[in-house]
Amino acid sequence: MDEKDKISLPEITIEQLEEGVQHVNNPIVGLKPIEKRYLQQVKDYKQVDNDFFFSDGESTVEVKVVSDEIIRIRMAPQSTFLEDFSYAVPKIPYTASLFSFKETELDYRVETNTVSCIISKKEFLISFADNQQNMINEDFSAMHWEENVDYGGYYVYCTKKSHKDEAYFGLGDKPTKFNMRGRRFQNWNTDTYSFARDQDPLYRSIPFYIGLKESTAYGIFFDNTYKTYFDFGHEEDSKTSFWAEGGELLYYYIHGPHMMDVVKRYHTLTGTHPMPPLWALGYHQCRWSYYPESKIIKLAKTFRDKKIPCDALYLDIDYMDGYRCFTWNKKYFPDPKKMVKELADSGFRTVVIIDPGIKVDENYSVYKEGKDNKYFCRRSDDYFMEGHVWPGRCQFPDFTNPEVREWWGGLFKGLVETGVAGIWNDMNEPAVFGSGTFPDDVRHNYDGLRGSHRKAHNVYGMQMVRATYDGLKKLYKNKRPLTITRAGYAGVQRYSSVWTGDNLASWDHLKLALLQCTRLSLSGVSFCGTDIGGFTGEPDGELFTRWIQLGVFTPFMRAHSAGDTREREPWSFGETYEALNKKFIELRYKLLPYIYSAFWENHKFGFPILRPIVMLEQDKEGNRFREEEFTFGDKILISPILNPGQTSKIVYLPPGTWYDYWTHEKLEGGEEHIIQAELDSMPICVKAGSVIPEWPVMQYVNEIDLDEIKFQVYFSTYEVNSYYYEDHGDTFAYEQDIYTEKKFVVKGDACSCSIRQFSEGLYTPRYETYDIKFIGLPFLPTRVIIDGREQKVEMEFDALKRVRIKANKNFKEIQVLI
Repeated sequence: MDEKDKISLPEITIEQLEEGVQHVNNPIVGLKPIEKRYLQQVKDYKQVDNDFFFSDGESTVEVKVVSDEIIRIRMAPQSTFLEDFSYAVPKIPYTASLFSFKETELDYRVETNTVSCIISKKEFLISFADNQQNMINEDFSAMHWEENVDYGGYYVYCTKKSHKDEAYFGLGDKPTKFNMRGRRFQNWNTDTYSFARDQDPLYRSIPFYIGLKESTAYGIFFDNTYKTYFDFGHEEDSKTSFWAEGGELLYYYIHGPHMMDVVKRYHTLTGTHPMPPLWALGYHQCRWSYYPESKIIKLAKTFRDKKIPCDALYLDIDYMDGYRCFTWNKKYFPDPKKMVKELADSGFRTVVIIDPGIKVDENYSVYKEGKDNKYFCRRSDDYFMEGHVWPGRCQFPDFTNPEVREWWGGLFKGLVETGVAGIWNDMNEPAVFGSGTFPDDVRHNYDGLRGSHRKAHNVYGMQMVRATYDGLKKLYKNKRPLTITRAGYAGVQRYSSVWTGDNLASWDHLKLALLQCTRLSLSGVSFCGTDIGGFTGEPDGELFTRWIQLGVFTPFMRAHSAGDTREREPWSFGETYEALNKKFIELRYKLLPYIYSAFWENHKFGFPILRPIVMLEQDKEGNRFREEEFTFGDKILISPILNPGQTSKIVYLPPGTWYDYWTHEKLEGGEEHIIQAELDSMPICVKAGSVIPEWPVMQYVNEIDLDEIKFQVYFSTYEVNSYYYEDHGDTFAYEQDIYTEKKFVVKGDACSCSIRQFSEGLYTPRYETYDIKFIGLPFLPTRVIIDGREQKVEMEFDALKRVRIKANKNFKEIQVLI
């Protein structure tokens, strides 16, 4: 065809759709212009329990009171709501203590003790105010929609006012500036090998963000699984918009006023991480790929010979027979059960990869079962959907079908019997060579509600890892599995940990690692990590070591690299870097009881594990742009070194008193400090009043039977609470209260310091003794009183002026005095 013969079609952008520009006629298919439809004046309403329905005569909006702080908004353009179903929110937790309804001349008001939802009669604008009637979030224009002439249904839109000082955070692991003001994003799970800064979209879709207006925080969770978009003042500084290419306009308004409150309440909707097995929090080593068997046995031996702690080794796709899932390549791994046991005897857990693509092969039992039972995804003409991935021609299970999920979970029986301890789900965006992903016309069961791939795409990976987790949980019986997924949707934390995907060995990607993990934690997915050292490219020893240092303080700590790169283990860069990497991996193991306790606080209370400075001090405007400091839990602050050759750093500390972890120098918060950080160090600060538990260095979790626990107690003149959590470490007995949760309360003055202990739970640890070090005392004590009685105890003083005593684990109060 000559250029002159080509038909020129008008290019309609999202910007034009958002602004209400009509489609022109398509000369090929003759589409009619599409009108953008806005809600009109409210004509009537009705109440059904905690649901309020408002109508303009054509469309209906539901306002549901979920709790004192959460209101759900839902719009039906033609007043017909879809089935009330969500993969993200399995059960809406109705917990409102009291709510009321008021009508005025201008508006309707649905009010709880905490928040008011205000619906203007004339323009059908929806706003939210606190109980002091301060407006927190309000519509810029009425919600609106357009017919989707290609697929049916509607494009749905919501546009909010964006105030000059408003900041925005969340949306999962977008590789961009932490404050999203002025940016536009889309959610469509995508395989993005060697992604770049600001590239969008990536592997996950978490349509939840936190707005910070002045000093008040709120959250918006747009629970829509279609391709969604978010504009935070990018097109117009005065507007923030979110919209979708299908489905319902359904969102939750989550009130603060603190960012921590918003995240906790988001977790009440979407759930928290189950407690991981303790070994999952150790250091993990991975590569694409370690094979044959002799290679991984040698790798394990090298870790133990060099006394570098490690808990898990990974097998990528080359362990399989022709990349057929649930099989072993007998040439490379002739006796996998024997190999896995040999690794386990040395303290290593084996984790293997499983992808969704099932090779089309009539002699392959998994394919045969899936085909015979019609478990694979089919297209609109009823043919099975096929695509090429690692095994070649493949078909793909429909994980939105509960029967398929049950079948898939049972397929892990052979791997579990072999001794495999964890499963890593990859390529589940889903990724397909050539086409990128499935065609839009692929049909999904969607738990009986049916839907095209446009609807199921963003939940496909989440439902795959859900099937994996549920299957492993049954097969392991009372043992906790480790699952890892590349793709996911809001709520994926109930089933899995995540990593940020195929990153690069660069200093900029080290910075992105910090941003992405902190953003994920703020977005409900705390059990996250990155490929330490970068998946592709070649780091030098300095970059790898600095990445290891950051990795100590990411909840999931795994080094991983591509097969076309040089090998990348802690010793790969020479003896100097090996010693440094060993030092920091050992630090990870010392702090495991603290890390585990932070996971408990996430599981039980919904506290994010990684917390940015703006969450700790949200009323200070400058903190909205601080990206390099964060706390792990609420007691340890980290400011990683992110530039080559850097040996010191300006570190901002939130208000209060802090201690340098290495030198125990006391530092005042609310200001910046220059902290030295040669390659053998990094800025780590501990909050005054903290009680930090430490274990002795182990080569793997549970290598040593503990006869005592060490606690570092940091002096404070104001009362501070710390929590320490213990359980079996690998069972679900904690769900029946078989755990111990200790609360320590520290307070001191010029001549004394006390620590009180409170305990709950039914778990009894074997050790009997605490080894307690008091740090930062402004005096040298001469007396110790334990539970009201003065004790003759041996006190040790060292060069850092730490005071060390031993005490029984069941003490109620210890006082050290002049």
